[in-house]
Amino acid sequence: MTRIVAAVVLALPSLAAAQASPGVTAAREAWRQMTTYITRAAEQMPEADYAYRPIATVRTFGQMIGHVAGAQRVFCAAALGDPEPREDAIEKSATTKAALVQALKASTTYCERAYALTDAQAAGRASSMGDAGTKLTFLAENATHNAEHYGNIVTYMRMKGMVPPSSQPRSQ
Repeated sequence: MTRIVAAVVLALPSLAAAQASPGVTAAREAWRQMTTYITRAAEQMPEADYAYRPIATVRTFGQMIGHVAGAQRVFCAAALGDPEPREDAIEKSATTKAALVQALKASTTYCERAYALTDAQAAGRASSMGDAGTKLTFLAENATHNAEHYGNIVTYMRMKGMVPPSSQPRSQ
């Protein structure tokens, strides 16, 4: 019994360090999962289907990928205190699958810096697109925004007869 208590006491500092930023950690985990799914979907969708849109009043698949990439940059710039980029810059400039996948990956790499903030840093104030909140608020909004658009992407993929990444078998 003494050994168990000693092991737990010795492990507490490392457990506390691992949970030093539970708010940012939770936002990062949700964001990473959705961003991974979106990136895999972007890679799997054939280039010819990047122009696909279910109806004329919604974005094409390619525009959706560009929108996610641009929005990620906006949300993460707010969290990092960087100048706010134009949200639609990527959506309007990148037109090929290769350019859109690269832009999505670049925005993801950029956001990794924002999701590395501590909870104390993420408690700082930020503003973007006329809204104000904590840096953590913008990180959480980014994760939520990606989840919202992953839902759209799932629909587009299903309409094209594809299985979306979140429904694909996981390797063991």
